Amino acid sequence: MKRSHHCNALRGINIGERVRLIGWIQSIRDHGGLIFIDLRDREGITQIVLDPKNESYGKDLSMLREESVIEVGGIVEGRPEGTANGQMATGDIEIIASELKIHNVAEVLPFPLEDGKAEKVNEDLRLTYRYLDLRRPKNLRALRLRHRIAHSVRNYLDGQDFIDVELPYLFKTTPEGAREFLVPSRQNPGSFYALSQSPQQYKQMLMVAGIERYYSLARCFRDEDLRADRQQEFTQIDLEMSFIDREDIYALIEGMMTVVFKDTLGRAIETPFIRMPFREAMERFGSDKPDRRFSMELVDISPIFRRSDFKVFRDCLNGGGVIKAINGKHLADITQGELKNLEDLAKTFGAKGLAFIRAEHGEWKSPILKFLSEEERGALREQLDIEDGDMVFFAASDWLRASIILGRIRLEVARLLVKRGRLTIPRDQFDFLWVVDFPLISFDEEQGRYVSTHHPFTAPLEEDAEKLKTDPLHVRAQHYDIVLNGFEIGGGSIRIHSRELQSLVMEDLLKLDRQTIHDRFGYMLRAFQYGAPPHGGIAIGLDRLAAIICGEDSIREVIAFPKTQKGQDLMAQSPSSASEKQLRELHIRTVIPH
Repeated sequence: MKRSHHCNALRGINIGERVRLIGWIQSIRDHGGLIFIDLRDREGITQIVLDPKNESYGKDLSMLREESVIEVGGIVEGRPEGTANGQMATGDIEIIASELKIHNVAEVLPFPLEDGKAEKVNEDLRLTYRYLDLRRPKNLRALRLRHRIAHSVRNYLDGQDFIDVELPYLFKTTPEGAREFLVPSRQNPGSFYALSQSPQQYKQMLMVAGIERYYSLARCFRDEDLRADRQQEFTQIDLEMSFIDREDIYALIEGMMTVVFKDTLGRAIETPFIRMPFREAMERFGSDKPDRRFSMELVDISPIFRRSDFKVFRDCLNGGGVIKAINGKHLADITQGELKNLEDLAKTFGAKGLAFIRAEHGEWKSPILKFLSEEERGALREQLDIEDGDMVFFAASDWLRASIILGRIRLEVARLLVKRGRLTIPRDQFDFLWVVDFPLISFDEEQGRYVSTHHPFTAPLEEDAEKLKTDPLHVRAQHYDIVLNGFEIGGGSIRIHSRELQSLVMEDLLKLDRQTIHDRFGYMLRAFQYGAPPHGGIAIGLDRLAAIICGEDSIREVIAFPKTQKGQDLMAQSPSSASEKQLRELHIRTVIPH
């Protein structure tokens, strides 16, 4: 190594030692006769003192710029009295340089690297120079924390007798899932691989093969539009177990999270995690991944309007729907623009509008107020605890849609309250829960058929299995999601391991024709004939987990080289075009739409 120590290693006990350091110049300060440099590597910073009169390097000092790479040799000395820097771990010492070697002189930086300043720079510029952006302490901390999470997970699962098995990235296309990345096969003209959305079918085959306990930090690929918690390629902590039930999964993952949070943050988390049925989560929070760090729960106010003169509400109830509401405490000062945004948000989830009541200056204001009787107003005031300064929002629709609409309004109202300083959602609070008892299937109106809520390999609850043929929409699945601070960080299920049951689900419920079943899943059904064990598993999103632990809103902040919302790597200028020769070899012709 060119260095004797890293830049966070030296302390007072090293005074008098001759050392050699190498790193990037964080800052340069000319103090009239002496040049002071903060030298940085990934571990920290050490102050270097350079003398322009030094004959061996004095003539080179004019070349130095911030972010240049230099190597220095010298003696460790204590800083003069009154000049120690308590903000630096190495603040009691400095290196009096006798040697200087300039390895690389940096050009003028395209943006400042200091935390606080870099965030104000356009994100596209930072991603174009991502190798510079990653030098920032904040980003380096995120990558190191992600590393510690992965290391902790591996150690934990190794101790639980899991085997790390690497599974293929190139799989077959399964169009019923998320949109896939297709990879043409040169050796099989006209045929395509798909980059694996997840190793679901492979890991089930490992269970049939007798591996019993598998895990991997699996790379997954989905050709979806990007958002804060989604990238086209991501990593999941993937695992599968044989001879287990749901309780075994819960205990394993709760143990893993306990170890991870202790190893990375030194924090103890409370176990066991709360188990909340899907219906309760939707009823109270309007989401199957509820953020319980603030209250503002949904309230079913249907009984108030059973005999109402308000035709919109009464007709909804007569048609089998519900009336639900939330009270946005202290939000009566909402602006017209903010209210319009909430209404537009509600419409994206199927609402025709967004009814509201504003309680302000001792009176209620609302377009629907004239339709409400005094008795109904009194019941609303009592049931929703309406006080002056509150803003109440309503949804009238079928139970699920009304819940979803108000669930999204709830999150946006919370954001507006946080913006006004009237609500605090602590980032250092970690609220885990399991959401369980999801419906096995739902009805897709666009396709006109049943579809799997999770995936077609999920087993029904044993006590509901008899309803598969008579009342399938009320069959609950052995599906479970783990939720942290309002984010689904993982999900899994106990799998179907019976050929007969798997065929029933695919043919009778999902209405897949036999040729499709054979083409997509024939090998699985064949494998189930040869002694498939009861098994189940889960996949935890490593990126999302790391982002929450780091206190970041976007998973891009914990990924070394993320893509933009258009799926582009601005640094490498990817994706790019292929040559005609490459396309011919793959038997592909491109057609650019005009």
